[in-house]
Amino acid sequence: MKIGVLALQGDFFEHVVMLRRLGAEALEVRLPAEMEGLAGLILPGGESTTIGKLAVAYGLVEPIRAMAAAGRALWGTCAGMILLARQAADGARGQPLLGLLDITVVRNGFGRQVDSFEADLAVPRLGQAPFRGVFIRAPYVQECGPGVEVLARLEDGKVVAVQQGNLLGTAFHPELTPTAFYSEAPADERFHRYFLEAAAR
Repeated sequence: MKIGVLALQGDFFEHVVMLRRLGAEALEVRLPAEMEGLAGLILPGGESTTIGKLAVAYGLVEPIRAMAAAGRALWGTCAGMILLARQAADGARGQPLLGLLDITVVRNGFGRQVDSFEADLAVPRLGQAPFRGVFIRAPYVQECGPGVEVLARLEDGKVVAVQQGNLLGTAFHPELTPTAFYSEAPADERFHRYFLEAAAR
């Protein structure tokens, strides 16, 4: 199964590593032709305005929308979730959004880079064990449309993971779960496994 990772800017390589660990054929995507035959596409974290403008410049916006319309699995993490969103409450002027995921996001929902944090999240879809979320200058979901399922919230109630059919969004970075890269403990691959299962349907 071929999974693409949008590789215009941001932490795309960490997603590639996680996917390959799980046996997927992970491909870096920078041009529309590289999307051919993909079962799913990950839009990684980074700087959402920059990624959006580069996606426009390289002609990727309509192919990504067509992929979603065809029922292929798409997953946006942090900036990628912003790009998938219908609306950004604090969006920069002229910021491109794909408008696929029926949510309104707050882009810098928790403050500046120095306000980044980690938190244990209850994600019932992944089992009983909490998932350690890494939030780096992260957004959160302010509003969900009627077809959007909330997968995880912080203790204060802020929505940080959602799903709408074949579309998945997380405000945090599952590819940067501390055990994945910064210790010898087994990586928590559950979100990537969940996405691969969706892509295989």
